[in-house]
Amino acid sequence: METPGLLVALDLPTAEEAVDVAEAVAPHVVGFKVGLGLLHGPGPAVVAALVRLDRPVFADAKLHDIPSQVRRAAAALGRHGARWVSVHVAGGAAMVEAAVEGLREGAGAAPAGILGVTVLTSLDGNRLSEVGIQQSPGKLVSKMARVADAAGCEGVVCSPRELGVLADVAPDLLRVTPGIRSEPAQDQLRVATPEEAVHRGAQLLVVGRPVTTAPDPAEAARHLADRIRRAAAGTE
Repeated sequence: METPGLLVALDLPTAEEAVDVAEAVAPHVVGFKVGLGLLHGPGPAVVAALVRLDRPVFADAKLHDIPSQVRRAAAALGRHGARWVSVHVAGGAAMVEAAVEGLREGAGAAPAGILGVTVLTSLDGNRLSEVGIQQSPGKLVSKMARVADAAGCEGVVCSPRELGVLADVAPDLLRVTPGIRSEPAQDQLRVATPEEAVHRGAQLLVVGRPVTTAPDPAEAARHLADRIRRAAAGTE
């Protein structure tokens, strides 16, 4: 991907609300992200509804199970038209490879790729140590990215803070970056502004609430997309 772009996270209660916002912001975005709330509520059919808007859809399923189950789930999302599907790299190389194979099977001839989730933006070193992981987020992202690359992922999902790590260990992977905020966030710890993320190498910037809860989501998306373009051009 030559130019960084905006993915709007449609974390809304219903499929109807998600489609309404998607229609409003579509002229300003690269694509849409559908998270667990919609995937486990209305179901994966919401992916198919969004695909009709002629924008790629990222099904952020964060799959993490035994390889055979992950393969089936990825295939199902591929059949619904997902362009990208996320899996937790912590599930291991065999599980990630199964996801890659399943998505390819489900998508058929359509372009589709697995995005490996490295370390959630809600985690920092202290919270990792609470669950027995005695490594910094940066070191963990480095290891996860190597596994994702070797397993056939198209890209990885990581905090803006760890983008520099990817340039060294997996430069060819698509860099998808949540934790983009103009203001401090309550439930994400490793965050950055759009400009900071672009300068660190983000290619797809995921933004949800600053767009979806704005009085005018279309204007909020337009403003963010403009900030991303100006940062990429060095004119911000």
